[in-house]
This record gives sequence, structure tokens and C-alpha cells, in this order.
Amino acid sequence: MTKRRDLPRNQSCQRRKVPAALLCALVASIATAAAGDDSISGFDSITLAPGDTGTCDSSPCTVYLKMPPGTGTYEVMSSSDGRIGEYPAGETVKLGSFWSTQAFRIEGMDVPKAYAYIPNQP
Repeated sequence: MTKRRDLPRNQSCQRRKVPAALLCALVASIATAAAGDDSISGFDSITLAPGDTGTCDSSPCTVYLKMPPGTGTYEVMSSSDGRIGEYPAGETVKLGSFWSTQAFRIEGMDVPKAYAYIPNQP
């Protein structure tokens, strides 16, 4: 019969917790890599493209949008502010500074919305 090595209780628990913590960290990193982790973040500004989701750490937050390729200008709309303006295709444009979460859509282009999560701060 093999004799079990007797460890004080706290050392035994610590030995089990470390592998569990490493396993959790490994699973989280694999899940992030598998998801593509296209998250975008910034302190006081972010640059988005159609289909992106970004998070600003402060408000107001300056939002830039990478307009898809094409010709002419396209109207950009915001979920809460309505019409933002007309911008040229293929350029990165400054949409402005925002104090709250926004969803941006480009009228006349078949592209997904871009989302900017901005904290409400007084």
C-alpha cells in the first residue's frame, strides 16, 4: 500500500487551487482567441468600422468611423442623435464626441452597424 504524503491542510488546498486557476485562465484565453476578440477600446476616443463594437472608458468619447470603400458620400445616422452627417466613402472620419452609448449606421450601404459603448458620466 502506498503511503500518502501528509501535508498541512492549507498546503494541500493550495496545491489544488493553483492548477484550477491555471485551467480557468487557459480556458478563458482559448475562448477569447476562438471568438476572434475584435473588441476595441480606448480611454477618450475609439475608431470603429462597420460591424465593430467598441468601448470608451470615459465620456465624452470621440468616435471615428472607417467608411467602407465606394464612391461618393454617405449619410451616417446615430441611434440617439439622428443624422450625424455625410462622409466620403473609403475615409476614416470623425463623427464627433458623444456622452452616451451609440449605434451608428451608414445609409445606402449594406453594412452592419457599429456600436460604441460609452459610460454615462456627469
